[in-house]
Amino acid sequence: MAERRPVTLEAHGDVRTDDWFWLRDKEDPAVIAHLEAENTYTDSAMASTAGLREALFAEMVARIQETDLSVPVRKGPWLYFSRSVEGSSYGIHCRRPVSGPDSGDAPEVILLDENALAEGHDYFSLGNFAVSPDHRWLVYSTDTTGGERYTMRFRDLSTGAESHESIDDTSYGAAWANDNATVFYVRVDEAMRPFQLWRHVIGTDPGTDVLVIEEPDDHFYLGVGRTKDDRYVLCGLDSKVTSEVRVLDADDPTGDFTVIEPRRQGVEYSIDHDRGDLAAGRPARFLVVTNDGAEDFRLMEAPEDSPGRDHWTEVIPGRAGVRLDAVDPFAQHLAVYEREGGETRMRVIEHATGRSTPVDQPESPSTVWGEANPEYDSTVLRYGYTSLATPRSVYDLDLVDGRLELLKRQPVLGDFDPARYRTERQWATAGDGTEVPISLVYRPDLVASGGASVGTGSSGGAPCLLYGYGSYEMSMDPTFSSLRLSLLDRGFIFAIAHIRGGGEMGRHWYEDGKFGAKANTFTDFVACARHLVDGGWTSPERLVARGGSAGGLLMGAVANLAPDLFRAIVAEVPFVDCLTTILDETLPLTVLEWEEWGNPVEDPEIYEVMKSYSPYDNVAATRPDGSRVRYPDILATAGLSDPRVGFWEPAKWVAKLRTANPENKVLLKTEMGAGHGGPSGRYDAWKDEAFVYAFILDALGLTDAELIAYP
Repeated sequence: MAERRPVTLEAHGDVRTDDWFWLRDKEDPAVIAHLEAENTYTDSAMASTAGLREALFAEMVARIQETDLSVPVRKGPWLYFSRSVEGSSYGIHCRRPVSGPDSGDAPEVILLDENALAEGHDYFSLGNFAVSPDHRWLVYSTDTTGGERYTMRFRDLSTGAESHESIDDTSYGAAWANDNATVFYVRVDEAMRPFQLWRHVIGTDPGTDVLVIEEPDDHFYLGVGRTKDDRYVLCGLDSKVTSEVRVLDADDPTGDFTVIEPRRQGVEYSIDHDRGDLAAGRPARFLVVTNDGAEDFRLMEAPEDSPGRDHWTEVIPGRAGVRLDAVDPFAQHLAVYEREGGETRMRVIEHATGRSTPVDQPESPSTVWGEANPEYDSTVLRYGYTSLATPRSVYDLDLVDGRLELLKRQPVLGDFDPARYRTERQWATAGDGTEVPISLVYRPDLVASGGASVGTGSSGGAPCLLYGYGSYEMSMDPTFSSLRLSLLDRGFIFAIAHIRGGGEMGRHWYEDGKFGAKANTFTDFVACARHLVDGGWTSPERLVARGGSAGGLLMGAVANLAPDLFRAIVAEVPFVDCLTTILDETLPLTVLEWEEWGNPVEDPEIYEVMKSYSPYDNVAATRPDGSRVRYPDILATAGLSDPRVGFWEPAKWVAKLRTANPENKVLLKTEMGAGHGGPSGRYDAWKDEAFVYAFILDALGLTDAELIAYP
């Protein structure tokens, strides 16, 4: 039990007492001692599952082809790919020259071995990885703390030698100019906001680097990239709801960036460039995907010499119920990425005829996306496909003759057959009548339609893990996981609640789950859980909820809203002390977040809304009628170096939960050498997942449940 040291917090005339405010001080030895004691307690509480965790980890590894190879991607004279090696935690990045139609016999060249870079570090993450246009130089960046401040370096791929300079405190994003010597990169401020674009020339002292753009508005963050056709360097300046893009001719690295369209509050846009075909009467143009005049976005085109909004012409109009996510230009075609009915969609438009051809998706629900397609002149579209039952697959679609080739399907070792699993879509009805989609997967030989466990006579339905997120317009699309088979083959249902606040059903889905409407996110999840229970799929005694980060906020909120509906909850790096955090402008990323959650500093109504759902502020031992609240068993995780959700949020939440419910199991597991994403190596990540699964099985009393062989 953490010591209580009450601190009074006041805003808008409202006073709160925070008994565990002191846990946020990372420099206090007592805080570190407490986190270590929590880890010791968690180890002790989970000691009886040690054998189960080992068995789960062994199952997971047995299904994975540990030595594997990605599908090579052609860029100019090279085929780029990555591979993994059994026993090694990190990837190896390679290339080989293109040598005729079958390049498999060409020699491999190792560009970067992450395992070598990770040696001696408890944590390792590769940030940027970009090869120069002439394929000679590699710029890459690494983080060994989990704090997401990267050190950037340069490697001569012709010799393997490193250039002498390194640049600290860089962020995501790096873009080459076409002189093959100039690199544009991003730096963050003290609040972890990417705010500066710098220019570096290989071989020179970083102290002479040039600051090109600085974004002074704390609501905006900066990013950098290149257009598909390599003609321009792009600098994006974005808040949560507003965009501005600046472009630079990649042949003129010391030139000035030009604004495509000045920022206007609430207007978002992104751009790419299409070289066009003058012989076919199609001039070069900028392609603009924007919500200007279209809630779910539309595609505009703009001439190179006058790309501002006054010269935009509509190419694909906004359509009710269809969210336009992005486009990918090719010399003769345009790939279009959309979202309809809660699922991703892809289609290809031929420039010459305007004919639109959809990409086939044989299952519903399923997920499709564009893979790397760096060759502008290619007539082949590479894309990925998966569902909750079908492993990730990579296809090449010939855009001329329509021929489709499966290049690779994620290997799953052992007796695996995707046809033995059923995936389907259910719809829950929220309190306001909104239909909320749920994606499910299960083994029909173990779980009958409606959830009854086959052969057990169970009237309580099957054990079920319900996952949710519901923030930042991020869509939790259904994808395959071989690790998840350890639950499915024990008779579990796995379900995703596609709740408001995400982007699954278009922009309105997001707008209906933020600011004053944020409660819809939480009540939607509860409605999905009740739908599964009322439909006989599962029961409260067999239902577990899981979410991370903003999805961890969801977990904390539903624990307060409907504690009796769940047997256990897994909340990973959970944003559970949201009100206190969003009130504190000194914390990383807080000001940026005001356009997602609202500004409780200035707006007393938003303050009251956030206070009404803040998980930490609403933990209670009793209900208004005086009856006792029995929270589900809870596993919370944290990362000591996490720059996104402070480690103290789950630590404080766990302390308060224990006080309210001393009799139930509440565990905190803090990664003392990692950040927001948890352990970095793949074996550590698999062990971490085995730990979570063991917690779930233990909570449901299924620690003796064995994998069930196929009939």
